[in-house]
Amino acid sequence: MGKPLGIGVIGSGRIGTLRARLSSKHPSVGFLALSDQDETKAKQLADTCQADFYTTNNDEVISHPQVNAIFVSTPENYHVAPIIRALELGKPVLVEKPLAMNLEDADQVLRVLKETNGSLHIGYSRRFKECYLRAKEQMNHQRLGKIVGGHARVYNSRSQAFSILKRDPHATPVVDVLTYYVDLMCWLLEDQCHPVEIIARGQAGIFKEAGFGADDVTWAIVTFSDGAVINLGISYALPAKYPTLGQSDRLELLGLEGTMIIDDDHMDHLLYSDKGIPHAYVPDHAVNMAFLGSNTAGDWACGDFWGPLGNETRSWLDHLVTGQATMHCNPMQARKNLETTLAIEKAVATGMPVRLPL
Repeated sequence: MGKPLGIGVIGSGRIGTLRARLSSKHPSVGFLALSDQDETKAKQLADTCQADFYTTNNDEVISHPQVNAIFVSTPENYHVAPIIRALELGKPVLVEKPLAMNLEDADQVLRVLKETNGSLHIGYSRRFKECYLRAKEQMNHQRLGKIVGGHARVYNSRSQAFSILKRDPHATPVVDVLTYYVDLMCWLLEDQCHPVEIIARGQAGIFKEAGFGADDVTWAIVTFSDGAVINLGISYALPAKYPTLGQSDRLELLGLEGTMIIDDDHMDHLLYSDKGIPHAYVPDHAVNMAFLGSNTAGDWACGDFWGPLGNETRSWLDHLVTGQATMHCNPMQARKNLETTLAIEKAVATGMPVRLPL
């Protein structure tokens, strides 16, 4: 009774590994099961976490009688099937963003969620970074007044972008990463205020030359239903040895009674080493200079994992045990984020303004 959670982790890649290792350390987890299509990877993670069960068959984990909650940490294009299977079995799910890669799949998940009266959260871990939690607290107190404008942009190196695109060519920087900042803006501006029109432009270069359908740079102007105008931008094409280990970002909000600027570029903690600094996301890739703290998920330090993904994972596990509310993205918010990023890509492709809903 002291350890009521049986956790299943679907996908033993980078994020699945973190979810599994954090779950294994949580005081309420009494059973841990893992799956991955690569049996060697699943076994290695099971050994690391001292998991109770591992397999190459996702359904064996999802339907296991001792598993009562599921992390879906597969590549982006494989989220839907394990989500639906878990919901049909009455098991709560936390899935990595984005919810799906197209609106049809997202709507299928929402239909099953409604039919089963299930529990589904989506892992937008930026919400669990301290600077954005502080920002949300100030917005809750309405210290900026009505928001009239804002800006968010994120940079990363092409080494990480190529790693993502090779895993899933449809996981473009807009759909896979800018979605974090769409989510942040929608969350900070509240649900009743939503995107209604998008104008966007992109610049093609190294990714399309390499055979991927992604732009090097994308900028969008998003108009919200209350009139707020938000500028969103992304470039994941910076040089391979650029010193970020993940996302270097900046967010600004302009209100009638105040302004808030969040500098999250991580240039305040710089490390240079002739020995090289390993990149947490890209295997066998190291840089000599790094902005410490820029790893999107967080960092291992002194035997534990600290940062947004650690906060998010622990918060969901606590929620399963206590029922307390969390800051996780809900399914309707996740669908809105997906629709907005797809609309940004449509606006780039057509050169025309795009109205929402699609």
